[in-house]
Amino acid sequence: MFLDLAAGSIESATVILSLVKACIGINRSGVFKLHQFNVVDIFAGPGGLAEGLSQVEDETGNGVFKIALSIEKERKAYETLRLRSFLRQFEIFPDEYYRFLNEGGDEPVWKNLYPQEWHAACEEAWQMELGVEDPGIRLNRRLDEIRAESGNRLILVGGPPCQAYSLVGRARNAGKKDYRPAADNRHFLYQEYIRILDRLQPAAFIMENVKGLLSSSVDGSSLIINRILDDLRGHRQNGVPYRLVGLAPEDDGRFRLEKLPSPRDFLVRSEDMGVPQARHRVIIVGIREDLADAGGFGLQEPLPYKSIPSATVRHVLQGAPRLRSGLSKLPDSAKAWRTAVRNGLETITRLSSGPSADVRAKLRSRAAQILEGLVETSPPDREAPGVGLADDCPKVLKAWLVDPKLRKLPNNDTRGHMEEDLTRYLFCSLFVEIAGRSPSSRDFPEELAPNHKSWKTGSFANRFRVQTWDSQATTVTCHISKDGHYFIHPDPVQCRSLTVREAARLQTFPDNYFFKGARTHQYTQVGNAVPPFMAMQIGRVVHSLLQESIDNRVQDKEPQKGVMEPV
Repeated sequence: MFLDLAAGSIESATVILSLVKACIGINRSGVFKLHQFNVVDIFAGPGGLAEGLSQVEDETGNGVFKIALSIEKERKAYETLRLRSFLRQFEIFPDEYYRFLNEGGDEPVWKNLYPQEWHAACEEAWQMELGVEDPGIRLNRRLDEIRAESGNRLILVGGPPCQAYSLVGRARNAGKKDYRPAADNRHFLYQEYIRILDRLQPAAFIMENVKGLLSSSVDGSSLIINRILDDLRGHRQNGVPYRLVGLAPEDDGRFRLEKLPSPRDFLVRSEDMGVPQARHRVIIVGIREDLADAGGFGLQEPLPYKSIPSATVRHVLQGAPRLRSGLSKLPDSAKAWRTAVRNGLETITRLSSGPSADVRAKLRSRAAQILEGLVETSPPDREAPGVGLADDCPKVLKAWLVDPKLRKLPNNDTRGHMEEDLTRYLFCSLFVEIAGRSPSSRDFPEELAPNHKSWKTGSFANRFRVQTWDSQATTVTCHISKDGHYFIHPDPVQCRSLTVREAARLQTFPDNYFFKGARTHQYTQVGNAVPPFMAMQIGRVVHSLLQESIDNRVQDKEPQKGVMEPV
């Protein structure tokens, strides 16, 4: 063999090097990591899944997942993804990164400061539109390399774009003239996921999508989830068979790999995983059938995360710097903001319509109290130092979010609001204090009702929503980039919508996770992402399922037809 290599067989040398890497656990950056699984992350967004998986550790404290390739089409999300990939090349983030986050200014030119690590990040994170760019140009070659390097220690993760599946998206599409679901290519982007699954034949996959996937149909009768489940199980020509795992089984709280889960078994609730947000997502896990058989699985407990303490909005937002919003239609200044808030409070002290007389009286009294205090305090700034969390934030979540090297939170400056919206936000947050819920349109006083033709139809009954302190937030969506009406801060004195960082905390992105692009791009990235804290716990379950399977499978002498043998 070595004589052939010396003779110049470059192709043989490449193959053998890949096999050696897989045998001893050397990743692409040359770092020795025994028993790591390579991860291919497609439709990656800003990297929520990858961030969570990269933090999963075995019993010795070593990471078990190495991101080999992440693919995202949107430019700014890709830039965020690439930056995080760059940072993962280090055991400890560079001092220049913390200086940038704490002091601001221009971002360092990383490729000049750390060329080797930057090159590795560019190899790992790709900007590419799957299903559009010809995979034969570069993607197939890279997938084949990863498969050769990884053996059975490989998983595929990600989820196709969800707009066509989401309940909101379907309602919007229904209003489009001549809209035909069967002609919407977004319904079928999962086929690119299937194509890559077939090419990689990984030990396992994780597919994520919105709750609406469970009820979405193509022609009005055929549920798309049934087609997707059949494809993922390998029920198609030349398909590799997989056993599907539902992480939220409904029958007895346990799962069996020999049993086909119900579609509802795939609906995972993020609040059950300690995420301070009621985000319900379809998470489909598949274990390659030969490995599932080798694992000897019987009755299993799939929900170790049930022991994680629940978290609320208060846990992650209380203690953060108090901020004021900007003014979008007036010259912005602290003085102008104070005047706008004073005007809003005075309006509330004179309310004569809307909620019941008892609630109105309490609103007027509370507004007067805040108005009196406003005179004695200086307005907060639109951004400020500080990184606090509530004292009683669950320790595991606090350790996940907090970076002791930060002196201020990145992506934590406020956006501007119209003066009339400041008054509405004041009213809403005060209403929550008194009534314990966000007001609907029927609770709004005539003086504060927006001039919208559909306001009284019921279509916008919950147009303004406060994220209440002592419950989980509602689902953070990319709509937060449009306006802040669904994401009003619970502190009436701040009377504003959430910042990007506050939304990112509800999504459990670590505080040192920096989002690139303009503020609108940042909001969109956060809203589209998988909560990393949830991804980490899913990764733990998948790793525990795989480890015994692969340990047993390597002892098998009879390879399964069509499935690559482990090295």
